Amino acid sequence: MRPDFPETVRAFLRIGLLSFGGPAGQIATMHRILVDEKRWLDEPRFLHALNFCMLLPGPEAQQLVTYAGWLLHGVKGGLVAGLLFVLPGFVVMLGLAALYAGFTHVDFVQGLFLGLKPAVLAVVVQAGLRIGARALKDMWARGLALASFVAIFAVGLPFPLIVLAAGLAGWWRGRDGIVARGAPAKVTTGTMGAMGTMGTVSLWLALWLAPVGLAWIHGHGAFAVIGLFFAKLAVVTFGGAYAALSYVAQQAVESHGWLSAGEMLDGLGLAETTPGPLVLVNQFVGFLAGYRQPGDFNPWLGGVLGASLTVWVTFVPSFLWIFAGAPHVERLRGHAALSSALAAITAAVVGVIFNLALWFALHVAFSRFDGFWPMWRTVQPLSLVLAVAAMIAILRFKWGMVPVLTVCAAVGAGARQLGWA
Repeated sequence: MRPDFPETVRAFLRIGLLSFGGPAGQIATMHRILVDEKRWLDEPRFLHALNFCMLLPGPEAQQLVTYAGWLLHGVKGGLVAGLLFVLPGFVVMLGLAALYAGFTHVDFVQGLFLGLKPAVLAVVVQAGLRIGARALKDMWARGLALASFVAIFAVGLPFPLIVLAAGLAGWWRGRDGIVARGAPAKVTTGTMGAMGTMGTVSLWLALWLAPVGLAWIHGHGAFAVIGLFFAKLAVVTFGGAYAALSYVAQQAVESHGWLSAGEMLDGLGLAETTPGPLVLVNQFVGFLAGYRQPGDFNPWLGGVLGASLTVWVTFVPSFLWIFAGAPHVERLRGHAALSSALAAITAAVVGVIFNLALWFALHVAFSRFDGFWPMWRTVQPLSLVLAVAAMIAILRFKWGMVPVLTVCAAVGAGARQLGWA
């Protein structure tokens, strides 16, 4: 017997408020509540949904929770689950981004972020290891992850191409296999024909791009650029938040100049300490972009508009993918080649996450670069010590993310006040 709607709302509100720790921690929280505690979904259905969401562009944790809500109560369940997952973090991040924009010139605040950066590196490494432990079950998957890392780090291949190649390889490998369907879950999904799919796609496309069109029509060019950038990001970055951050770091920092690499790390540190999807770091980027390029608006209003527009174009597509695609994917749940393709993409994403970890590590350890390569004389000893200590605390002693971030931030602030950094 499936849960009634009020009980479902309470469960997804709980997930939204407890969704700390990045995608790995958030997926673990969903699994514990929906599969282990409530038993509303069985393990095969949950993992099938997860693999499908890893295939999609955008934030996989928000897509997974939307998928779960849709399985239980159709479109209204998906809407409630997806919105409750994002709204708490949106409100918190909006306040933090405003404080950051107004007070980063203060030594104490600079010290806090000096300590946060190494801790964030440890969290990213932990996420890669967690996802890797779940996805890299055999030499085939490990080889895909390694090939993905080499392709993006050494060769510079675009991530969508890596995802496509991994998916095709997985499809080929699993084309003759048989996948067990597992026990039936307590779900209500229904079916959708071609006309229903087209109507769903048209509705959500219109909702998604309407604010960007309004910005162009009313001549707010900077906000149109912000909206188009993050709208493009929503459809070209696969594999969830950590994969998306590689693209954001390249484009927002190097191409648009909205913020520096150090500020990008600061934003990720803030996103790690708030509930909701880790990709809310995009909201931080959007706030700074709107604050620094407000056009005719007050900078603070520009920041709010930039953040809100960013969140809208980032998360609305997730509802489109789930509501239009999930009915068809459910019908293919026992398809061996599809399941193999989804699993292969998940393995490739692990390699991309470790590419992101290496990028962050270089920017934590060194303050200046000559092109891609760090300038060795600019090594930052305190950051290196904090990064190693944070990794030991998280990986060896199993400290929680929030205590590690808090301690590292306090050490950084203290070191700044004493003139040690």
